[in-house]
Amino acid sequence: MSDQEKELGVLRQQIDSIDKQIHELLNKRASCAQQVAEVKLKHQGDEEVVFYRPEREAQVLRRVMERNAGPLPDKDVARLFREVMSVCLALEEPMRVAFLGPAGTFTQQAALKHFGHSAVSVPLNSVSEVFREVQSGNAHYGVVPIENSSEGIVNHTLDLFKRYDVTICGEVELPVHQHLLLKNGAELSGITRVVAHHQSLAQCRVWLDSHLPDAERVAVMSNGEAARMIADCDGTMAAIAGDMAAELYELEIGARNIEDQPDNRTRFLIVGNQVVDSSGVDKTSILVSTKNKPGALYQLLEPFYRHQISLTRVETRALSNGCMFYIDFEGHSSDEAVKKVLAEVTAGSDELKLLGSYPCAVL
Repeated sequence: MSDQEKELGVLRQQIDSIDKQIHELLNKRASCAQQVAEVKLKHQGDEEVVFYRPEREAQVLRRVMERNAGPLPDKDVARLFREVMSVCLALEEPMRVAFLGPAGTFTQQAALKHFGHSAVSVPLNSVSEVFREVQSGNAHYGVVPIENSSEGIVNHTLDLFKRYDVTICGEVELPVHQHLLLKNGAELSGITRVVAHHQSLAQCRVWLDSHLPDAERVAVMSNGEAARMIADCDGTMAAIAGDMAAELYELEIGARNIEDQPDNRTRFLIVGNQVVDSSGVDKTSILVSTKNKPGALYQLLEPFYRHQISLTRVETRALSNGCMFYIDFEGHSSDEAVKKVLAEVTAGSDELKLLGSYPCAVL
């Protein structure tokens, strides 16, 4: 046996020993998770037991990243722990998470990133169906897109927050890389039509103008739906979607990363039916309706400045008799400063709807 083989043999024995310890500890953690479920069921009786605590999960992931000493990157370690927590939570209660389908959409990627692969992902045909399933209790949570770094706010999602009584429980930020997908054997020169969600078509406008200027652009409900259409087409259509859709529908990637902005990101919200306690690093979202009058926006925002609360998003929607403002800001509704701001904004507006306070995105 050579010196190299001897040294590698010692290291492999160490790895095998470490793997055994990791395995034992994983099962110990899973056993503790089962005991947590038993304690909740014992003390909460006939009440609807809440097994998933977004603030607790965010705190755990932040601690994982804070104590990480390497060589594994912080976020890679946090993703490993996310999957561990997902598996353990499934032992307490399998999570049913609704998202804009079909399978292979960026929204599904966001759902898996936030809840892990042990959650049961349920594809639905529209964002409104996601809201309806959550409000009715048929799904524990839903994942919906709210804004894109290049195309801005998703107005349809905003309108649904006014119609449905759901609560924002979390957020996910996802780097979005758009690819041009082709049916196997198809050629770029033969493409006469490109199908995708309307926001994806907009995010790839420059590339399409340059490489497929004569191709018709057709908006569909989702990129996953676009990829599914391509799988059954005659090879003259292309879709814009991500890696997951390409793999799921066995499509060729004709061109990678065709988005106009390389740092393109989409923010998704987690909606549910529970009030989330403070995690220590939180965000709050509200909808505010006012009459259309001079100084209306200033009157709404001035209390935030006076109480030193940072705004992260302000969006305006016109109403038939006034304006609706969607506002994101730092802090939790249980914070004293936030309580004062919400009271003042409520007094100075026609209606304020607290959409939720939730942990800021960790991953």
